[in-house]
Amino acid sequence: MDFTECYGDTMSSVAAAARSGCRRRLRRLIQRGYSVDCRDNRGWKALHEAAAAGSKGCVQEILSAVRGSSSGSFAYVNSLTHEGESACYLAAQRGHLEVVRFLLRAHADINQLTNDLSCPLYEAVNNGHTDVVELLVSEGAEVNRMHTESCWTCLHQAVYKGHSEIVHILVNKCNLEAVDDHGITPLFVAAQYGQRECLEILVNAGANVNTQAADLATPLLIASQEGHQGCVDFLLDHGADPNLACSHEWPQFPIHAAAEFGHIGILRRLIADTDRACDRDEGMVSPLYMAIHSNQSHIVKMLLREGYSPDAQDCSHTLGIHSPLSLALCHTSEKPYSESVKLLIAAGASLSEEDWMYALATDETDLLQLILKHRWIPRPEALTSDHSVPQHDGKTELTLKELNELLCVALNQIHFAGCWLPLLLKAGLEPSLLLQPHMLEEADSEVLNYLLEFVNWSTVAPLLKHILDHRRVEKTWDPRPCFDSIPCLSHICRLQVRTLLGPDLLMRTSVVQQLPVPIPLQEFLQFRDISEASYTHTPPSPILDRIEEYRNTHQHRHVL
Repeated sequence: MDFTECYGDTMSSVAAAARSGCRRRLRRLIQRGYSVDCRDNRGWKALHEAAAAGSKGCVQEILSAVRGSSSGSFAYVNSLTHEGESACYLAAQRGHLEVVRFLLRAHADINQLTNDLSCPLYEAVNNGHTDVVELLVSEGAEVNRMHTESCWTCLHQAVYKGHSEIVHILVNKCNLEAVDDHGITPLFVAAQYGQRECLEILVNAGANVNTQAADLATPLLIASQEGHQGCVDFLLDHGADPNLACSHEWPQFPIHAAAEFGHIGILRRLIADTDRACDRDEGMVSPLYMAIHSNQSHIVKMLLREGYSPDAQDCSHTLGIHSPLSLALCHTSEKPYSESVKLLIAAGASLSEEDWMYALATDETDLLQLILKHRWIPRPEALTSDHSVPQHDGKTELTLKELNELLCVALNQIHFAGCWLPLLLKAGLEPSLLLQPHMLEEADSEVLNYLLEFVNWSTVAPLLKHILDHRRVEKTWDPRPCFDSIPCLSHICRLQVRTLLGPDLLMRTSVVQQLPVPIPLQEFLQFRDISEASYTHTPPSPILDRIEEYRNTHQHRHVL
């Protein structure tokens, strides 16, 4: 039933006069014997109307009439509407100071609760009636009682509304550490809603800046999440701990919230104050993960520039993700690589088997091109350690582990070899590393021909020759005519030049132009006379499905 709307046919003449504030008319009606005790459809009496209208004169007339009757004035002054509202509550809600004062002198219950657990003080606070709040507090109103379904106190509500003058009144009376049903204190509310002035009042009054809610969130965390720079600065300047874990599930710090929601000014302040253990230490979580998860590429760039590792720590046990690059690629899926992927690879992020899957298990080569732009495929004889070292042109070498995993994925993704094979061979991958039985058995005819053009096919091992002969007989391979003869001297020479210079250098025109050879030979040295294999398109399953299948079924087919 709706008790908020007053139906005109239910209101008495006395109540109507009280609502209009017409004291003279009200007095005449009472003198003629009209009752002040009638209720309308909301349960309102004439006293409620007079109090809500702020008419002190009408309130006096009504209470005088009650005192002269047989009914008790104390019970009348505290009578409630259907919503549990008293006259004092209605006057306080609307800021009628003199009416509230008069009702209190008439013994109105200062702490009477409504059906929804509000009271005169809480409503005065909610609506910012400072003078009424001051009166009620001085008259002994209960300031620490829980109100509303969330169990907020009057101080919570004053802070939430930003009524700083009322907060000044309440801090000396209220429990500063009172918590609601989520374990949140008034100071937490100030930080959450960016009430900087209220925050200062509470801190100066002695409120705990490191209070934690039921889920371990701190005021600093919530202010960082919501982007309240002033609150963050004030909290840090007054002892807030940026290294206090703020989650039961994983060691979340305020810096993670700032990174996730892209608040760059707050992040800059927190980087200076947060322990760098969160960057790489086991059991921690780098803020890079949060920035990538929420696609905040400008935050990723900032963190990398500030020295946060592009590899971070393995978070498989906490977040189910083993590296920032893995997360970035997972978010990219079948789409062109994101800005975060580009930033991580440029910063030297290590590449795992799963990362190579995104580059090789697809007919799109943009990611592989990006990797090869920043990573150098070393010659096999140069692989003496498993640590990437700086190279010229800003590139870093692939480690032995990365190269092994590249080969493992490549030999399991032969279906897409027409896409990735030319790029890898031109970038410096030693072709003999791909001359494996599985490659020769599964590659289509064009891919196989293209690969053999980069080697001295006359020196292929007997086992591999047997596979080739078998495919020739079964007509699953259509070899080029030249493969039936010994390679010509010119081909052997360019293989030697490729070996001496290194494929990456050889394929760059500026280097080839410096060689003492005729111009027509430059394209020949770069293998440009060999037509690239074409990709036979068949609708593949989504890359995430291919990765899951690879995890479940692949075998390491090659170890360098």
